[in-house]
Amino acid sequence: MSEVCEVPRKNATDEEVRQILSEANVVAIVGLSDEPTRDSYRVASYLREHGYRIIPVNPHVTEVLGEKSYPSLLEVPEKVDVVDIFRKPEAVPAIVDAAIAVGAKVVWMQEGIVHNASADKARAAGLQVVMNKCMMKEHRKVARDAIAGKP
Repeated sequence: MSEVCEVPRKNATDEEVRQILSEANVVAIVGLSDEPTRDSYRVASYLREHGYRIIPVNPHVTEVLGEKSYPSLLEVPEKVDVVDIFRKPEAVPAIVDAAIAVGAKVVWMQEGIVHNASADKARAAGLQVVMNKCMMKEHRKVARDAIAGKP
């Protein structure tokens, strides 16, 4: 079975997603593009506008949204709360290994990205895991629910 077709065996609950979004401050975005038309750029811009510190991780760019870009997660010089992944599923195992190594709290795989074996490894190391969800869309949903008075 191809990893591209994987379905999450276990995923963060809505409550866990709300908790992650409320407690996280620093988001390293792996695969962040400097092209404004790309999803990763739009998500990073949104997250920054909503109070998150974003750290671009992409060896092909030097800066995104005025922030220095790092070639790899292992080179980021500050503590990271969430590792937000905009890479193909086959790149996920190495990114999860790096997220564990740097002491991240959460691995977040964007829409279309699922890697159950890496998710299991991250959870075993104490990280929370979100798969196949957009951090921006989830933040908007939580904000809408808060305005509507939903728990």
